[in-house]
Amino acid sequence: MYERILRLGKDASIYGLSSIIGRFLNFLLVPFYTHYLAPAEYGVVATLYSYIAFAFIIYGYGMESAFMRYVASQQGEERKKIFTVPFLSVFATSLVLSLLFIAFSESVSFWIGLGTNGALYVQLAAAILFFDALVIIPFAALRMDHKAKAFAGWKIFNIVVNVLANIFLLVFLKMKVEGVLLANLIASLLTVAVLSPSARMLLTFDLPKGLYSQLLKFGLPYVPAGLASVAMHVVDRPILKSLTDEATVGIYQANYRLGIMMMLVVSMFDYAWRPFYLSHYQDSDAKQLFSKVFTYFMTGLGLVFVVVTLFVEDLIRISFIGAYFFHPEYWSGVVIVPWILFAYMFAGAYSNFIVGVTIEKKTQYLPLVTGLGAVANVAANYLLIPIYGMMGAAYATLISYVVMAVGIYIPSNRLFHIEYEWGKIFRIALAIVGTITLFLTFAPSPMTVEGIAVKVLLMAMFLVLLFVLRVIDISSLLQFARQVRSSKDAPENL
Repeated sequence: MYERILRLGKDASIYGLSSIIGRFLNFLLVPFYTHYLAPAEYGVVATLYSYIAFAFIIYGYGMESAFMRYVASQQGEERKKIFTVPFLSVFATSLVLSLLFIAFSESVSFWIGLGTNGALYVQLAAAILFFDALVIIPFAALRMDHKAKAFAGWKIFNIVVNVLANIFLLVFLKMKVEGVLLANLIASLLTVAVLSPSARMLLTFDLPKGLYSQLLKFGLPYVPAGLASVAMHVVDRPILKSLTDEATVGIYQANYRLGIMMMLVVSMFDYAWRPFYLSHYQDSDAKQLFSKVFTYFMTGLGLVFVVVTLFVEDLIRISFIGAYFFHPEYWSGVVIVPWILFAYMFAGAYSNFIVGVTIEKKTQYLPLVTGLGAVANVAANYLLIPIYGMMGAAYATLISYVVMAVGIYIPSNRLFHIEYEWGKIFRIALAIVGTITLFLTFAPSPMTVEGIAVKVLLMAMFLVLLFVLRVIDISSLLQFARQVRSSKDAPENL
């Protein structure tokens, strides 16, 4: 069991390295934008990317998940057939959709609240969506072939190009919103160029009958499910804008991004997790294996929650060459960060609980569950923002992820029952609550020696509590360490 968990950890660490490097570089754009874009301009960027996120679900229409599920047990030429069908389908539909968006760019711009002057933004967004859609299936193929390093390398390439293009266009050419979009387009276009040779090698014209209908049957439920899921990520921005102003949206967006560490861990886990459980669900001890993975994963998320919550105010106040990491104009929004981190913990739980629905091909549950989460999100935003402002949006995000995690657990665990270690999960929560309660009681000042010392002690206390409450035991650590040593000479994934 530990050997397989170690394999999952290795793959996740490679995906995680790419995410850490990539997200860090991308994250550097947040303070960069806070200095080169006014809050209202950053609010436009945030709003526009909210709509791009929704549109991307339509562009992919579940083909990535369908491809991964059907290719899992295939080899050789069969894998090429299962690659070709969704790839060509996504190419054709994305081309049509982008041409339509470009043709009606003025109307779309007016409809999303940017006025007719935002037509250029819509055209650039349509081009970004087209090129990003072209690499959906090639990136999924790298994951299913366990080519974590190649996947990570090209993801980093995309983000590095995006960051460098942002710097050039905003700093040297003095562009604003259009510069942000053009930088993204350049990165997307170059990513398609570098992945095209490997994609061509996987194409075949010997297409099996009936495969496309099977892929659509599996994948289409991901469209409403994906739209609802994206809604929980981004719908709060347009609602917040309608109930407050663009400056508030800009401040909220910048601080929301400070939850990147939790999102990073969840994302890197999910990249490795889906190929992992699709490869091992038929193992005799699969259910015990998946239960252990969930416990370890939630322990890691608990540690991330504690560390970021303790030190986030120190992070935003770091200054370099007379400039703060976050401009002081954005500091007021830092209070939302712990709630966003907490929400992502439930997003991580959802990633674990979805196993049964995927394995049993019961994807019809996804629209219902994510729809409930989206409805809860929208309702909570309209209810709480007028009372609590941007904090209301953060509360709504948490509520929606709780609804979604609980909602998917019920049908998924009925289809593929797993005995999770709920006692340990409860003790992890106790350790978090105890640590954060002391943090709020002492209220250590940010960017002071005394304050940082108190936070380090609290972080150490949390780790000690994990042992005291027997979430982690020495024997398991020793067994895991032996497995690491025994596998250190094993060949790495290429």
